[in-house]
Amino acid sequence: MGYYVTTEQLDEIFAGLRGSTKICAPKEIVRRVRGKRQTEVRYGEVKKTSEIVYDRKSDFEPKEIIYPVMQTLLYFAVTDVIESEVKDDRDILIFARPCDINAIRRLDQIFLKNGGQPDSYYARLREKAKFILLECRESFETCFCVSMNSNVATDYAAAFRFHDGGAYVEVKDETLEPLFAGAKAADFTPEFVSENLRTVQVPDIPDRSYLKDIIELEYWEQFKERCILCGGCNTVCPTCTCFDTNDIIYNETSLEGERRRTWSSCMLSTYTVMAGGHGVRDNAGANTRFKTLHKVYDYKLRFGEENMCVGCGRCDTRCPQEIKFSETIGGLAKEVERLKQERAQGDGESAE
Repeated sequence: MGYYVTTEQLDEIFAGLRGSTKICAPKEIVRRVRGKRQTEVRYGEVKKTSEIVYDRKSDFEPKEIIYPVMQTLLYFAVTDVIESEVKDDRDILIFARPCDINAIRRLDQIFLKNGGQPDSYYARLREKAKFILLECRESFETCFCVSMNSNVATDYAAAFRFHDGGAYVEVKDETLEPLFAGAKAADFTPEFVSENLRTVQVPDIPDRSYLKDIIELEYWEQFKERCILCGGCNTVCPTCTCFDTNDIIYNETSLEGERRRTWSSCMLSTYTVMAGGHGVRDNAGANTRFKTLHKVYDYKLRFGEENMCVGCGRCDTRCPQEIKFSETIGGLAKEVERLKQERAQGDGESAE
């Protein structure tokens, strides 16, 4: 069903849901950094329609609503262990763009289907959440979602197009229909970006036999100097899932504390350091190689569906060194094509 609702009607709907449902959307956050006022668009709970930022790409992704930056898993005291609980029992509605909705499907794959046992801490928040599509008809400057086949999303409960003091709404989830009982019927089907300002060639790696040559490419050397291993790209990535687990005691002599998991980053220099100080990857070039292959080869190889990167372009915007991941992917694609040609020439010479 399709509807047109005014801002006033939407605010009434939001108010009516407040006791049972947490509504999350991109909103402007104001903070002070070194005494200066700065704003960023980040996901959080909204109570009025006017709080939703729909004409600007959010600086951070919506995943932190169901996969918090820091999450207490359990509490311990001497011999007792108590599992943490979700303090807010409300359902969750999350306004998100197509690329971010598609990114959540990648997170579901990692946390719920990657092994014999789903991650219960992720599952208990994920099962409460439904997604509201924020229509995205025009590309932002750093987006390359079309190249990653993530510009169209279908897994949503409802879709919104904010327009002229209200919104056109498509409702797919029947449980949401009663909310729009007093709204005017309208013919509305969301549209999607069909062309980005930035086009990216995705590497086509035929099989695992190419990996040794790819790992040894001189291409990765440039990132040893350019990348400062700050991990900012991972922080804003909607499909990154890495975390650290730490036990925190409440004071120096305490036997009580809690176990927390906190987002981490494969781009940090300490990420692969093991007991004894040995690191599996010891430079920015190796880390960049790992991240790139994970996003455009490893995930697809394991799950056989789609690349992990959804082309939101946030990492391109975030990098203080102006390293564009879209260009990194494209550069690797050219190197892979070169390797293919070299192999083809070698096979031809062998046949002669």
